[in-house]
Order: sequence, then C-alpha cells, then structure tokens
Amino acid sequence: AFGAARKMFRYSLIYLAALFAALDADTLTALKLAIDSGFQGFSQRHGAAIEAAFAPLQGLLLGAETALLSMPWPLLLAVVAALAWVASRRWTLALGSAATLALLGLFGLWDDTLKTLAMVLVATALAVCTGGPLGVAMARWPRLQQSLSPLLDLMQTLPSFVYLIPAVMLLGIGRVPGLLAVVVYALPPMVRFTSLGLREVDADVLEAADAFGATPWQRLWGVQLPLALPTLMAGINQTIMMALAMVVVAAMIGVQGLGQPVLKAINNQYFALGLFNGLAIVAIAIVFDRITQAWGWRVQRHRQPPGGGEGGHG
Repeated sequence: AFGAARKMFRYSLIYLAALFAALDADTLTALKLAIDSGFQGFSQRHGAAIEAAFAPLQGLLLGAETALLSMPWPLLLAVVAALAWVASRRWTLALGSAATLALLGLFGLWDDTLKTLAMVLVATALAVCTGGPLGVAMARWPRLQQSLSPLLDLMQTLPSFVYLIPAVMLLGIGRVPGLLAVVVYALPPMVRFTSLGLREVDADVLEAADAFGATPWQRLWGVQLPLALPTLMAGINQTIMMALAMVVVAAMIGVQGLGQPVLKAINNQYFALGLFNGLAIVAIAIVFDRITQAWGWRVQRHRQPPGGGEGGHG
C-alpha cells in the first residue's frame, strides 16, 4: 500500500509539472505584460514621491563621502588605529588596520576605498537602525517572529542581483538605489541576531528585574540589551560583511567605490585592475571583521562573572 501511494504521489507531481509546462506562450506573455505594466504604472504615479522620500539618503551618503575624502590621511589612519585599539586593546590589531589602509593608498586605491567605506558605514548604520527595532519586536512578540521569519528566509535566499530590479525601476540609476539595495541585502542578519540575543537572556535575570519593579523599557535597556551585546556585535559584523559583499553588485547601478573597477575589469578582462580592487575589498572586510569580533569578545569577557570560563579561569 505504501509503494502504491508513493507511485500515485510521483505521478501526481509529473502531472502537475506537465500542466505547468503546458502554459502557452501567449498566456505567459500576457502575464509578464500585466506585471510590467502594473509596476510601471505604480512607478509613474508614485515615483516622484518615493524619490523625495529617499532624497535625504543622497545627502547622507554624499556627506559621509565628503567627510572621509576631506580628512587628511594621517588623521584617518590614526582614527582607524584608535578604534581598533579601543575594540581590542591590542596594538598589533591597531597597527595592522592602519597599515592595511596605508597599503591601499600606496596602490592608488585611496579615493575608491574611502567611497566604499562611506557606503558600507551608511548602509550598516541604516541596517542597524532598522533591523535592531525589528529584532526587538520579534523577540517581544512571537507571532511577529513567525510572520517575519519566512520573509527573512526569502531575503537571504534571493540572489543579490534581484535586489537591483525594484530599486532601479523606482529610483533609476544612482547612489540612492544602490544604497537601498545594499541595506535590504544586509538587513536580515541584524534582525535575526537581535531577536536571538534578546531571547537568549536568562529568564531568571528578567524575573529579578521584574521583582525590582523595572518597567519594560528599563528591562530592555538596562538588562536585555547589555546582556545581548555580544550577539548584537556578531549581527553588526555579519551586516558589514553582507554590505561589502554587495558592493560589486551595486556598482552595476552607479554605486561608486571599489566595485566599479572590479566590474570594469570583468567586462574588459583587466586582470591586474580586478585583482588589486578585489584584494582591497577583501582587506577592508578583514579589518572590519577583526575590529568588530575583537569588540564582541571584549564585551563578552566583561560580561562574564569573576572566575568564569573554562577551567574556572576568568
């Protein structure tokens, strides 16, 4: 009986596949035209309002680029070294981060590197400001988590090129649609890690906070977020990595930085150009990764009780 059921199920799948494959070309063409006309109509009716709503992002990104490009290179290297030292308390990481950026400048990649840094910093800030509250809401309301989890799965499954289509259709070619595509692509890790970090906070600690009369707002800011900070830092780390991974793809719609030379090298088979700019993106990713990971580990060590850790050593 089980074998017969399996055969029936297999034949049903084959029949359904045949039905889907039997759609004629006219039907498919009409369906595609209906979708295209609907999207174009929406863009024509609301395109101006959407562009006006996202106009501040243009100023924000240009401001970040201008600030970085106008900063003297010794000062910028000192700032990066200081951030690395504050995050890790290790001079090796501080000097290595500054030396990496100096090496990129030595190869003539300074301006493109700073434009890429501006894009990544602005995209990460927007993703954190958007994904953080969403993650808090998901941790607070399980039904919201059940509703958003399939959407986040879909966002992390779609190819990166797909994000460019609605951005270009609504906003055209330029920095802002590229920035939005990067933000949407980098958003899911921040949402997931925020929700995970808050849900992993010990229930006994939350009960103690309630016993002391803490309000939900005080419990969130005074208990949950500080204890979830290592997980939040991991989310920021993954958000930065996702933003950097989108840099080359976003260069297809006008995002300036290291992605455009890589795209030019691919189209024209310039091996050296692609190699240098590709390695520059890898170098920036390593610097960001080491700084954020060191910060997360340092925060985690500060959160451990005295004598904690393996073998009873703090």
